[in-house]
Amino acid sequence: MQQVGYPEYPVQFSVDYPDRPLNRLTTAFRIFVIIPIAIVLGAVSGQTWHWTSGTGTTYVALGAGGLLSWAPLLMILFRQKYPRWWFDWNLELQRFGNRVGTYFALMGDHYPATDDHQAVHLDYPYPDAERDLNRWLPLVKWFLAIPHYVVLFFLEIALVVVVIVAWFAIVFTGRYPRGMFDFVEGVIRWHNRVLAYAFVLVTDRYPPFRLSP
Repeated sequence: MQQVGYPEYPVQFSVDYPDRPLNRLTTAFRIFVIIPIAIVLGAVSGQTWHWTSGTGTTYVALGAGGLLSWAPLLMILFRQKYPRWWFDWNLELQRFGNRVGTYFALMGDHYPATDDHQAVHLDYPYPDAERDLNRWLPLVKWFLAIPHYVVLFFLEIALVVVVIVAWFAIVFTGRYPRGMFDFVEGVIRWHNRVLAYAFVLVTDRYPPFRLSP
């Protein structure tokens, strides 16, 4: 719901609150249960893994894909276009990453799907690059967002602490305290707004400094 006094920001994110007992067993071992889907996410997110054998030989595995940032930047700059399939890829990959992230943050106990949105909702409108996006602004958005990086650094430290406390609460009571849930949701929402503004480049509206929708 839009709050009075704040215009609606184009990047919308929410997670359905699990108003029911959560699975204590999968919560207790979440750090291990999440490994398979985290590997899948890494495979489509362009992640790199390094490991060293007993002989000292280092091996590297590369994932393909990842969020498209440079390509949309160049298209907006030189052609004032944002190809729709690039937009769809970025949005769906960001949604998938959010499903995995919220599962790791204990915000639900349904295993993350690769295609079903489940209880995690992320949306932003497809931009008309010529009408809605300044062709030069993508060159400096990453720099303009620096104040957000600083705030998010401290917010994400707090998020880790809150998730640890929530882990104990769920293991012992089966419930995710609503205030903690809302805080974690707000930090992830803030992160999504900054990512969409500075790197996915779908809006020129500067992200608000707030956790609320």
